[in-house]
Amino acid sequence: MNNQRVAIFIDGSNLYHNLRRFDIKTRFEDIIKRIETKREIVDIFYYTALLDKSIDEKKYKDHKRFLDKIKIIPNFNIVLCNLRKIVLPDGSVDFSIKGDDVYLATDLIKGSYENLYDIAIIVSGDADFIPAINLVRKNGKKVINAFFPKSSSYQLRNCCDGSINLKKALNKK
Repeated sequence: MNNQRVAIFIDGSNLYHNLRRFDIKTRFEDIIKRIETKREIVDIFYYTALLDKSIDEKKYKDHKRFLDKIKIIPNFNIVLCNLRKIVLPDGSVDFSIKGDDVYLATDLIKGSYENLYDIAIIVSGDADFIPAINLVRKNGKKVINAFFPKSSSYQLRNCCDGSINLKKALNKK
């Protein structure tokens, strides 16, 4: 059991918004320790996009500093996706990360076929990952869903071999 290799796939936007929603303040290293404690973590993939410097230079610099800090975590890979600017009807601006789901699903499937891990832990609530998870499980890998309540698909948790309620796990002292 202890020699099983684990790869963690983190939907950065999902994690960020849920930590804010539940007012959970924690270090990234502590999140990883709550997700996996027994097995060898061989890879951590974090899918995000750089913020738009021209909109808010302070937020951009804070985010860049955060990314520089977490990329020193062993086996940590930051996968930069596209940031799409959306002008709302009232003229305000919002942003959406594009491509993160495709990158995550591709890395998940690639890792299973290249035998880079035994267990995948997906930090997301998105049911769009179900076809990729089914393929990975068919390929003999186990998949665990780390999720936050109310932003997670029951179908996603149900298609996995196990699940971790991150709200409960991160609130344990």
